[in-house]
Amino acid sequence: MANNGGEQGSRPGFTHVALNERILSSMSRRSVAAHPWHDLEIGPGAPSVFNCVVEIPKGSKVKYELDKNSGLIKVDRVLYSSVVYPHNYGFIPRTLCEDSDPMDVLVLMQEPVISGCFLRARAIGLMPMIDQGEMDDKIIAVCADDPEFCHYKDIKELPPHRLAEIRRFFEDCIHFPILTYFIVLLVMSDSSITLLLTL
Repeated sequence: MANNGGEQGSRPGFTHVALNERILSSMSRRSVAAHPWHDLEIGPGAPSVFNCVVEIPKGSKVKYELDKNSGLIKVDRVLYSSVVYPHNYGFIPRTLCEDSDPMDVLVLMQEPVISGCFLRARAIGLMPMIDQGEMDDKIIAVCADDPEFCHYKDIKELPPHRLAEIRRFFEDCIHFPILTYFIVLLVMSDSSITLLLTL
């Protein structure tokens, strides 16, 4: 009994030392987290179906954005208007636009998803825009794994009200000048969208 008690008495001390060593060892090792912009693949089906990282969930009034240095999602600001993001909004990994940011994408789907997750999307249209004198195009896409939206192949197939909703959101909340009529800009050929995703 005494021996058993002695073993039990020495065990906490041993565990404590081992734990400290493990903590110090882990502190000395440099770990690098995956960066969603640079490390996530665009996907084997690209450009037809591609991965995109969601920064802002559908229905959010908070504008989140990728912090380029850390790879984390940060709060940029809260929208002044009472309007919320009409659909999930994010970016396509391993792309680069004129403004030195990844290509933006608005993904139509039934439900909001959490910031920082990625999903498979398919482009159905493009909205060319200008932000502070630089091109800031928006890809309009559908979630490839959402049964309500995955059958859409062209922006012209969407209900007119949904198009008006998207246009009004960017006009009122983002205040980017849209180059010309929204409907005309969204009717882009598949080859144009493919070119943008492969540049």
